[in-house]
Amino acid sequence: MKKLLGVITFVCLLALASCSQEESRLSSPDGKITVKFQSDSSNVLKYIVKKGNIPVLEPSVLGLVRSDADFSKLEIVSVGTKREVSESYITPAEKRLNNTFKANEWNVKVKNPEGKEMTITFHLADNGVAFRYVFEEKTEDKRIIEKEVTSFKFPSSAKGWLHPHDDVKNCWAQTCPSYEDNYMVDVPVGTQAPKKAGWSFPALYNVGDNWVLIAEAGLEPPYCGTRLAQDSPDGEYSIEFPQAGETVKPTDPITPISELPLRSPWRVMMLGELNDIVESSMVTDISEPSRIENIDFVKPGIAAWSWGIEKDNSVNYDRQKQYIDYAAEMTWEYVLIDVEWDQRIGYDRMQELIDYAKSKNVGIILWYNSSGDWNTTHYTPKSALLEKDARRKEFERISTMGVSGIKVDFWPGDAPSAIQYYYDMMQDAADYKLLLNFHGTTVPRGWSRTYPNLMTLESIKGFEFITFAQETADLAPQHCATAVFARNVVGPMDFTPVCFGEIPGIQRRTSNGFEIALTVLFQSGIQHYVEVPESMAQQPDYVKDYMKHVPRVWNDIKLIDGFPAKYAVIARKAGDKWYVAGINAEAEVKSLELDLLKLNIQKSGMMITDGDTNRTFSQKEVSPENGKLKVDIQPNGGFVVVF
Repeated sequence: MKKLLGVITFVCLLALASCSQEESRLSSPDGKITVKFQSDSSNVLKYIVKKGNIPVLEPSVLGLVRSDADFSKLEIVSVGTKREVSESYITPAEKRLNNTFKANEWNVKVKNPEGKEMTITFHLADNGVAFRYVFEEKTEDKRIIEKEVTSFKFPSSAKGWLHPHDDVKNCWAQTCPSYEDNYMVDVPVGTQAPKKAGWSFPALYNVGDNWVLIAEAGLEPPYCGTRLAQDSPDGEYSIEFPQAGETVKPTDPITPISELPLRSPWRVMMLGELNDIVESSMVTDISEPSRIENIDFVKPGIAAWSWGIEKDNSVNYDRQKQYIDYAAEMTWEYVLIDVEWDQRIGYDRMQELIDYAKSKNVGIILWYNSSGDWNTTHYTPKSALLEKDARRKEFERISTMGVSGIKVDFWPGDAPSAIQYYYDMMQDAADYKLLLNFHGTTVPRGWSRTYPNLMTLESIKGFEFITFAQETADLAPQHCATAVFARNVVGPMDFTPVCFGEIPGIQRRTSNGFEIALTVLFQSGIQHYVEVPESMAQQPDYVKDYMKHVPRVWNDIKLIDGFPAKYAVIARKAGDKWYVAGINAEAEVKSLELDLLKLNIQKSGMMITDGDTNRTFSQKEVSPENGKLKVDIQPNGGFVVVF
């Protein structure tokens, strides 16, 4: 009898253990993505991510260190009850105006060896995993988050498409880091980053048949922006806090300091096939809802912009008036007037330009230098926005003048004081109904959902760098064909594309077909085209007509085909029309049979592509046969079709 009771007890214990293990297995709504936990002998809590039965992330570390408590060694107290979440929201400046998502969430309670508790909230969708650390207790005294031990460990066979992070102040006028480098491609995991600062988000990895894009979302003060460390032993990438010097004031801390409760940003892993990555809205899905009650003033559009090709000397009254006429002729919504407008034009004559532009149904966007003394930039207006009272006074002045928005450049970095500065800027601009464009900036982290007046961010080695160096121009095709799968996935991107003419002192490597394709491949709430009026006037009428009618807002996106750094074909929908565009970053013709069945196209379309040379165009009518469309893309060439 005792033996029988012993067997029954043993079986019950096994059942309980099995039940406990099953409860700690988190899964996406479709059940294909799972997260499991394990602890090693030193009580380091790790998580494993699988797609199907295939590990995408090997055991990776969870935890952080707080000034008063070490949460780098953790024990699960409870996994919690699954919550099914779903939501609908709008983002005028993002890849889709209307967004919906559903996911499963768990609040996993953990404790350290001293018994102090923390919650790790996990969010699993059908196209990815995210988690964040939460301290729910309330305190009056402040706590310091000294570091995270969070890691992402990839199988040894994985490869990365990674953006080197700049060492602080180690670039022109000490304006780094500003997320403006070329992606390194096909990098074996574990490779040391070329700079001490490590790697930037977003970071793209290929793991067998799966892809993973690591990013950060829901970043709010008093937390800081983060990056990946320089070293990744055995393919394990760790979170790093900002470098000393990425602050508004020299004495500001670089780590989060706050009373509790406190939440970290989300650590995001979009995963699946490449289309799951490119089409994902996960960064905005898990970011905070809009804090602007009325967003009627938020109007996406296209802007004419002189500085990209013509630089400082173009910022004068007469030339900007010509750009206003240019924008009006092209039916574009805005003109961006760049650096030193306050000196080269002045407020009084700027009022004249604003009034003239208004008569042409064109809005004016003005450039500002965000910086105080954290860099050595000389461009003005400088420091006008640094202090809250002065900023709101300036915003009141220019909003009364009729300014539509501002471009704010040369940000300090990712320290908590810098993140606070971003939030103050977004809120104050919203109060005065001003649109925002951040340059020399951090990467998107979902803020355009929280503040829909944030139309775009640079955080890309954009077109201006092509005008600075032939080496950058040579790498532009590969760079563009990478950004589609990485940088532009996480939010609007102000690359400032589309140049049909020549660049002084530089040989442009991309064809005209490549350039026109970027109107669809690259997405930005306000798309600043770099093409100058005189060159646009020389283009065929069908090209000019197309450029007038490029949609300002998109309803949907589909990846049709592509591979990072090699080629990309994207379809975006506006109204009842599909715009399909592709680029080829390789040295040989790319012959493709595009599967357009998912677009349900029932009609022919007009294709604009390269002509006899890479500086000319051709146009032809095309019709998919049984949902398939054959295209030949020239080396460094491209096309766009409107169905």
